[in-house]
Amino acid sequence: MDVYLEKVTIDKKETLYRLLQYSLYEESENDLNEMNDNAIFEYKYFDRYFTDIDRDAYFIREQESNKLMGFAMVNTYMQIFDNGHSIAEYMVIPKYRRNKIGKKVAIELFEKYRGNWEVKPSFNSKKAYSFWKNVVEDYTNNNCEFKNGIFIFNNI
Repeated sequence: MDVYLEKVTIDKKETLYRLLQYSLYEESENDLNEMNDNAIFEYKYFDRYFTDIDRDAYFIREQESNKLMGFAMVNTYMQIFDNGHSIAEYMVIPKYRRNKIGKKVAIELFEKYRGNWEVKPSFNSKKAYSFWKNVVEDYTNNNCEFKNGIFIFNNI
C-alpha cells in the first residue's frame, strides 16, 4: 500500500486535533495522560504546530484513495542533542497497522529532516518501544543508541 505525507494546514487543524485525541486516549493505557472534565486530553503545544516554524504536522494518507490513515507531529524539542528533530506524536489508525505503513512514513520523515534525531516511544508502551526499535535500528543499520528512554541517531 502506497502512502504519502500531507502537511496539515490551519483549515485542517480540527481534524488533526481529533486524531490526536484518539492517540492520546490510546496512550493513556500506559502513560499519565488524563482527560479533563470535557473529556478532552489537553495538549499544551498543539496550537504552536500552526504558528511555530520549528514544528510540523502531517496527515498520513493512502496514495490511491487519499484515505486518512494517521498522522505525525515533528518538532525540534531535544532532550539529548543540542539540535535536530524529534517525533512528538505519531499514530497509524489501528486498522492499518502491521502493513509497514508506519515504518515507511517514519523513514520518509527521517529523510525529510536530515541530522540529529530523537525518538521517544510512548511512556511504558512495549508496543511503541518495539515498533520504534525495529524502525530506527533497521533505518540506521543499528547505528543508534537508546539513552534515557530515547532512540538517538544522526542521518547525515
